[in-house]
Amino acid sequence: MNRIVDDEYWMRHALTLAQKAQNEGEVPVGAVLVCNDQVIGEGWNRPIGKHDPTAHAEMMALRQGGQVLQNYRLLNTTLYVTLEPCVMCAGAMIHSRIGRLVYGATDEKTGAAGSLVDILHHPGMNHQIQITRGVLAEECAAMLSAFFRMRREQHKARRVAGKGTLPE
Repeated sequence: MNRIVDDEYWMRHALTLAQKAQNEGEVPVGAVLVCNDQVIGEGWNRPIGKHDPTAHAEMMALRQGGQVLQNYRLLNTTLYVTLEPCVMCAGAMIHSRIGRLVYGATDEKTGAAGSLVDILHHPGMNHQIQITRGVLAEECAAMLSAFFRMRREQHKARRVAGKGTLPE
């Protein structure tokens, strides 16, 4: 397969993981870590369910990849994620030395791969990561938009019923 076909294939896998997050009431973000065309780590957002602010999809995939490779350095790997990573996740990617990041939807509010800030290409960092942006961006963004629309409707329904709001 060529790189574009591979990227779309793995991003579709990340979208199935994002659906798992949504099914658990989490923000639908999925991530898959690939080395030599093999999945070595995957994750989906779980900070609410795990009571862990670091349980982002990317962090889960990186942790699993480290266990599979028995190394905290994840050289020559590609991380596919449905949403542009935040600062925490971008920092973990630099520390783990992944080779490439491929993401779908941009995150203008907290994106750390070029939208809000670009941690991954900051000249002071000791590792640079190749980035491919916008793979299946419309599908990734649509899933997130639908989730947040549903969440807003739930909040509104609870307010109308006089029951307060749902936890974020």
